[in-house]
Amino acid sequence: MDDIGQMDETGQMDETPPGNHGDLGALLRSWRDRLSPADVGLFAGETRRAAGLRREELSALAGLSVDYIVRLEQGRARHPSVQVAASLARALQLTGAERDHLFVVAGLLPPSPSEVPAHIPPGVQRLVARLGEIPLAVFTASWDLISWSPLWAALLGEPVRPPSGRPNLIRSLFSDTALHSGEGFIVSRSGSVDGFGASLVADLRRVHGQYPDDRTVTSLIDELVASSPAFRELWHSGSVGEHQSESKVVRNAIVGDVELDCDVFSVAGTDLRIVAYTAATGSAAAAKLDFLRVSAVQASTGSTVHVR
Repeated sequence: MDDIGQMDETGQMDETPPGNHGDLGALLRSWRDRLSPADVGLFAGETRRAAGLRREELSALAGLSVDYIVRLEQGRARHPSVQVAASLARALQLTGAERDHLFVVAGLLPPSPSEVPAHIPPGVQRLVARLGEIPLAVFTASWDLISWSPLWAALLGEPVRPPSGRPNLIRSLFSDTALHSGEGFIVSRSGSVDGFGASLVADLRRVHGQYPDDRTVTSLIDELVASSPAFRELWHSGSVGEHQSESKVVRNAIVGDVELDCDVFSVAGTDLRIVAYTAATGSAAAAKLDFLRVSAVQASTGSTVHVR
């Protein structure tokens, strides 16, 4: 049965008229078929018939239901939201041109250069997948969390998806909005908590200067200026800077306290931030990460890098 008038995965109505979905379904199938499981951190196995991703695997990567993937590929769902299209583009590791084409075929305007980039280039996706044995996550320039490894979730807890938009590090710091579920949390850092917050706000001001027309960034600033006295004071100070790396102690329910280096890497041309937690080889912290990896990651079936 046709699904005109049904909700998409973000609760928006799919109202595209019949026959106006172009080759969206065929495109999604071809992009899924060409993507190697190894590129997303999956073990293909000897019994695998197809070289590409299964629908179930794309579903897990993109945070969408398998049924919705099927309806998109069959042309029964023809108008994914911007959020769904962006998740599919990242999960399928599309190039910038391919992502823009996906948006056009889906009846959407491609992301503007004036917006903070949230697309992860294929090369960065492959790098993140191959580094999946460390706690690692990818943030936008405005600190929206868009991708994370299984060990990141095992160490800090599964990211908490808000009712709209993406989890945001700055919002979580200056409001009651949690970035992760309660499995792990930071108990100390090499810098002060106040210094951490000041660094993030100064960084956000720099990003706002680069992307003054990005409505999501402006909305985040307006929201926190109105709701958080601490953020408001830091924002009105006018400080501009770039957030730096530091060491942290993370308290985890399985392995206890783990002292780790937390490094931030910038991706040239995209303004993305890769945040990685590492420990020196042979250290007690490295042993705890190894134990956590074996007990919490390899025991799970969803061992892919997650993208949102």
